[in-house]
Amino acid sequence: MSRRSDASKVTPDVLLRAYALGLFPMAEDRESETLFWVEPKERGVFDLDGLIVSRSLAKVVRSDRFTVRANGDFAGVLDACADRPETWINAEIRRLYLALHAMGHAHSIEAYSDGELVGGLYGVSLGGAFFGESMFHAARDASKVALVHLVARLRLGGFRLLDSQFLTPHLASLGAVEIEREDYLARLEQALAATADVKALEAPLRGIQALELALAR
Repeated sequence: MSRRSDASKVTPDVLLRAYALGLFPMAEDRESETLFWVEPKERGVFDLDGLIVSRSLAKVVRSDRFTVRANGDFAGVLDACADRPETWINAEIRRLYLALHAMGHAHSIEAYSDGELVGGLYGVSLGGAFFGESMFHAARDASKVALVHLVARLRLGGFRLLDSQFLTPHLASLGAVEIEREDYLARLEQALAATADVKALEAPLRGIQALELALAR
């Protein structure tokens, strides 16, 4: 389900209210001046105690092959996520999420190799919910490592929901599942009512710490 909107009328506060209702914005392409609101009938989510980490990925996380930071280069992650032949991230999306980042509601987890940004993800926090928006990698496993660190930080901070919007084979292999809209809205309501420590998203963690936090049962 989608609803179109004049991008010039969308403000960061409107965007946050939309997330609280289960909506998120997209654009047709990077040149589009129109946004549309999306409310999937089936929603992709991660159960925070259901992350799947293969042995090979666990080895990479533990090795600290990548230096993982939070909110060190939000714009860089946003732009890297948009740097693909087909993208729903246009100038208005970029403006809105940079504003949310400045307000403390949008966050990035970044993976660096030799000081170069090679992977990461970004999303929006509201109450005890984290709405994952996009991820990218320029080095093998970099975005997966960022996801492990994100889940660790969300669990550390008492978050209740990690929304992945849609379910793809890639996300399913990492533990994402698909739920009906009604179930999602019920989980969202509970998450929004929860108190989460957003500062935990920036907690400095070594790989072994992130892995233990992300996989603790």
